[in-house]
Amino acid sequence: MSNRLTTLDLLVFLFYLVGVSGYGYYIYKRKQSSEMSTKDYFLAEGSLTWWAIGASMIASNISAEQFIGASGAGFSQGLAVAAYEWVAAIVLIFVAVYFMPIYLRQKIYTMPQFLEQRYNATLSLIMSIFWLFLYIAVNLTVILYLGALAINNLVGSTGSGTFHLILVGLAVFALFITLGGMKVVGYTDVIQVAVLLVGGLATSYLALVLVSQKFGLGSSAIAGFQALMGAADDHFHMIFNKPTPDSTQTYVSKYLALPGLVMYTGGQWVANLNYWGCNQYITQRALGADLKTARTGILFAALLKLIMPLVVVLPGIAAYVLHQQGSLQAEMSAGGAGVNPDNAYSAILTFLPNGLKGLSLAALTAAIVASLAGKVNSISTIFTLDIYRRYLNPGATEKKLVWVGRVTVLVAMLLAVAFTWEDLLGVGGNGGFTFVQKYTGYVSPGIVAVFLLGMFWKRTTAPAAVAGMLAGFGFSLFFNDFATRLFGPETLFYSAFRNAKGVFEVPFLVSMGWSFFLTIALMVVISLAGPAVNPKAIHLEQGMFRVAPRQLALITAIILLITALYVKFW
Repeated sequence: MSNRLTTLDLLVFLFYLVGVSGYGYYIYKRKQSSEMSTKDYFLAEGSLTWWAIGASMIASNISAEQFIGASGAGFSQGLAVAAYEWVAAIVLIFVAVYFMPIYLRQKIYTMPQFLEQRYNATLSLIMSIFWLFLYIAVNLTVILYLGALAINNLVGSTGSGTFHLILVGLAVFALFITLGGMKVVGYTDVIQVAVLLVGGLATSYLALVLVSQKFGLGSSAIAGFQALMGAADDHFHMIFNKPTPDSTQTYVSKYLALPGLVMYTGGQWVANLNYWGCNQYITQRALGADLKTARTGILFAALLKLIMPLVVVLPGIAAYVLHQQGSLQAEMSAGGAGVNPDNAYSAILTFLPNGLKGLSLAALTAAIVASLAGKVNSISTIFTLDIYRRYLNPGATEKKLVWVGRVTVLVAMLLAVAFTWEDLLGVGGNGGFTFVQKYTGYVSPGIVAVFLLGMFWKRTTAPAAVAGMLAGFGFSLFFNDFATRLFGPETLFYSAFRNAKGVFEVPFLVSMGWSFFLTIALMVVISLAGPAVNPKAIHLEQGMFRVAPRQLALITAIILLITALYVKFW
């Protein structure tokens, strides 16, 4: 075992860097024969194929909080965290069938544009500013911090200087990709997702071989998986039962993050609908395509989501078993006095043979850079089209808008580096994956309620939407921070449990579910005071949600596979 990268590892990693950079430059130069328009820069309109759309969605999604955070959740919670991946596959089907026909018919570039068309400019502006803040202050920061932490641990550094150097390197590489526009981001993501899948699956395979060897079963990945299930049976259940007075704090913490069946009554669906259906960062890849291409690309992404737990969760479970058997003691405590679950993935990487460590480093970097590029491109799109062009310079030329978009990319990345430099948000003190899910959960209920009612209920009014957006945050704040103080730990709405700090806490997915339902109810009541059909209502045409036979076959296959997985690991 060694943290050091050999010459072979460095050559493999260099090959990845040169390959992605060269391909990105090639894609960019192909467009240099004419002036780049906003459609080209922000949407790559009409040029992304279905496989590029699907691969780009996954490459942007599987970032540091998945590789590092989900592996950490695998270490501490087990396979149950795969619910985020498998529920996402079902939600992607819903987005492909129902959301995309509406978005494409509205001819929008951004999610704020949809809100303006359906409601009003006030709501659009509020959400533009909010999304910019969330993407920069939370998402970019978490991706950068966790990514730099993992690579820093992999190379065996204990000093802050190397961490900061890695941080800047990731930001610069992502900037190089992003400045070429959405077409460069989309097509380089195809390489990125190939690298992260190959490298990630190789890491998972060798993690299972390590477990097999540790238990004296030879070098068989299958034997390693069987040993894993035997040694950590509690880590291979999707559904946690409600804690009892005799439950350990470790089990209670698992339940607080993934509260059994009750999370499937609302919270999981709200979190995934917000991320996959109402998120500029994800939907932007499909907004420039025709409906058939967009749908097929999204369904391709849903299919890829089914195998993601093999890449991002399984190494964490393997690290847990190896740690329980006396290995990885120093690696799991790197950077602190106690065991840090977010070190699980990088701890496994230290065992890889020469060459494969470089491939896994490339896979990890691909996930981080693809996510950074996709996120900062979305930030640029929202600021340039929804704020700069609309309010600051309505007469800006196409060339000026593209220039502003590139400057915005640079500024957003600099801000993210500043937030991350000394971990101002305290990401290191929380599980990275849970950190992201919990804090985006404060706003997900209002966003999902506004989009769903706006699309499918013609009576929904703008005042109801504004109230719903604010109320969704307010309800989330109430359930997460005040409910137990006012009404105690046990009510008809929730059961709260003591967290690791000894404070009663409502599982945040439960809070999210109740916040969503109460927001919907409030919006319905307010909208009933308005006209029976709102003048800005979306008129759904007969047959617009009909899917092609091949797409229907793919949808059926995905649902059957998810059903089989839940039956196996219930």
